[in-house]
Amino acid sequence: MSHIPEVELLPKDKYNEALLANAHPAQWINPEPKPRYNLVVIGGGTAGLVAAVGATGLGAKVALVERDLLGGDCLNVGCVPSKTVIRASRVFNDAVASELGVTIPAATEAHFAAAMERMRRVRAELSKDDSIWRFQGLGIDVFLGGGRFAGPDTVEVGSKRLHFQKALIATGARAMHLPIEGLAEAGYLTNHTVFSLTQRPKRLGVIGAGPIGSELAQAFRRLGSEVVVFDILPQVLGREDEEAAKIVEWALRREGIELMLNAQIKRISTEGCDKVFHFEHDGQAKTMAVDEILSAVGRTPNIEGLNLEAANIEYNKKGVVVNDYLQTSNPNVYAAGDVAMKYQFTHTADAAARIVLQNALFLGRKQLSALTIPWVTYTDPEVAHVGMYPHDAAEAGLEVDTFTVPMAEVHRAVADGDEEGFVKIHVQRGTDKILGATIVARHAGEMISEVTLAMVGKVGLKTLATVIHPYPTQAEAIRKVADAYNRTRLTPPIKRLFTGWLDLSREGWFDRPKTKMAAGVLATAAVTTLALAGGKLFQRK
Repeated sequence: MSHIPEVELLPKDKYNEALLANAHPAQWINPEPKPRYNLVVIGGGTAGLVAAVGATGLGAKVALVERDLLGGDCLNVGCVPSKTVIRASRVFNDAVASELGVTIPAATEAHFAAAMERMRRVRAELSKDDSIWRFQGLGIDVFLGGGRFAGPDTVEVGSKRLHFQKALIATGARAMHLPIEGLAEAGYLTNHTVFSLTQRPKRLGVIGAGPIGSELAQAFRRLGSEVVVFDILPQVLGREDEEAAKIVEWALRREGIELMLNAQIKRISTEGCDKVFHFEHDGQAKTMAVDEILSAVGRTPNIEGLNLEAANIEYNKKGVVVNDYLQTSNPNVYAAGDVAMKYQFTHTADAAARIVLQNALFLGRKQLSALTIPWVTYTDPEVAHVGMYPHDAAEAGLEVDTFTVPMAEVHRAVADGDEEGFVKIHVQRGTDKILGATIVARHAGEMISEVTLAMVGKVGLKTLATVIHPYPTQAEAIRKVADAYNRTRLTPPIKRLFTGWLDLSREGWFDRPKTKMAAGVLATAAVTTLALAGGKLFQRK
């Protein structure tokens, strides 16, 4: 019997017990390996699970190896728990800060423990989809334990040897340990441990104002913690559109989060129960005490223990090195997800796994660079982006025109009290080809897919003006942006042509028998041009 490594989840309640029973059951016995597999997958996160299930469904013999929890970061310490906690914090914030005429007593506090308990319940319920029993039922041989290469076509799990035709490395990444003096000694949380909390930290210090730091800073603040965020950059969400980042910064400051931007953390000390930041900000040496620290900067690929050298697989500090087909230096081994890719999102890992299936099993030539990848930061308001930023276009030698509609001009956003934000779409100058877009709105993540679909389907911005959006919806902002583009096509010469036509029409010139046929032809041309120009003439006031 193979030894199954134990995995501990805190707190030890019925929900975490249910999660373990699905994602890493203590009673599991690894099966006897088949003589040879079509695909051996190391890592049971999103990329690994999508590849394993997809390959099995196509008739392949598949082995799946996981040393920790099936479901990976997304289910256990990422998307699912974070968005569940964010939802709880948003509901409470809406109730106490609403201007819609519905309020609760100001003295009421958010029930932090209840919010975290609900998170564990939701996570346990969703773990059924990533259950070891489900994969066993699909015909996948699941091996719990650390997988390592024993040769160019062999993986070992304990005493078991798995021979493969193709393999996929999908071991993901983890929070980076920051080399800040005193941090390790003081103790800190990461996304891997923060969701184990059952008591609200009174004072929380967050290192990093990127997506994870900003999301959780806002959530914990709304649930009652005093929060300070440190970042070396001058803006939150450092890689995002500057206007978008500024709106999120205003929202965080308005809610009472202290932002220490352009700050350099020198060291961390402990004084009694306090954890004290020593840092420089605006040229001055400062200190600040907190109860807990959340490190939300950087990711480290999980490559330790894989024995990649035995399989002739190249790697570096960023992870496993792959080409555009997600193939490693060993042509029979592929890598996908956070262990190998720049864009570390669940949906990107899913898409990459589908590329691996085609390329590894069916001689495909699908390329990672061909993907159009959107992403969302789930602050309130949300920030969603797809495609190029203007600086990306400039680096590619492309000139852009940018069209922006503030959410304050969208009736549903005003009615909802969600006026903060905008829809901004970049097109290649002289065309309506969409190069990229940024949306800042309460539901930006739900809105960005319309633009992504247009880009994937090579649909231009002018076509989005012809899409009928239900009124009133916040997504109507996208149609308004398309209308703004179309109005630029109503040039002065065309405007003069229309004015002349309407002058003659008003004088009855086109009612004369000899001019009716010519008038019909001209009318058709005019209406077609007007329809293409679109815009404000037809906008609801």
